[in-house]
Amino acid sequence: MSNTPIELKGSSFTLSVVHLHDAKPEVIRQALEDKIAQAPAFLQHAPVVVNVSALEGPVNWPQLQKTIAATGLRVVGISGCKDTELKAEIERAGLPLLTEGKEKAPRQVSAPEPVPVVTPVTKTRLIDMPVRSGQRIYAPHCDLIVTSHVSAGAELIADGNIHVYGMMRGRALAGASGDKDAQIFCTHLTPELVSIAGEYWLSDKIPAEFYGKAARLQLINDALTIQPLN
Repeated sequence: MSNTPIELKGSSFTLSVVHLHDAKPEVIRQALEDKIAQAPAFLQHAPVVVNVSALEGPVNWPQLQKTIAATGLRVVGISGCKDTELKAEIERAGLPLLTEGKEKAPRQVSAPEPVPVVTPVTKTRLIDMPVRSGQRIYAPHCDLIVTSHVSAGAELIADGNIHVYGMMRGRALAGASGDKDAQIFCTHLTPELVSIAGEYWLSDKIPAEFYGKAARLQLINDALTIQPLN
């Protein structure tokens, strides 16, 4: 047993990102309430990151923050903020400013340097056993393949594609890092939720002709689509 009262460990979590395109509190509240009503089991009281990169002009952040909180969503951080005044308001509100990707400072060199040729390596995480209820499997920077069944209450997350060669009853979230080209392939599709790059369907959104069948899901024009898996 450790003698220290706490431990600080790295971890990773999948959070929904709310991209704001309007600063009017009444417009934001109605839009959020509509989204939550579509999937209350998934979004009600959910922790979210709010992206403000599309907002222009003055923003009444305290009022906007109250509006988002009033819908029941839990704001855990802000991303995409480039306005100095807005950053100061957000910091005064006690919310962390998150950086999506690292910006590299310009580097001065005396002479051009040869650019090394890097051959990308495609990795795949393979699971050869059933995924039980309550289990959460994450495949960072690669595809995830499950050759057995996935129980209800289990969760599959991959930055790349997800393949399930068995009964899929849990949740499948492909393109978790925002890859809109990611896809989901399944031989028996009966999930609680499917998602690609944040666009999701609950089970009642899956067309009846594909439920329990072999199917392939992908994004086309930013909309989730489904077709037979041939």
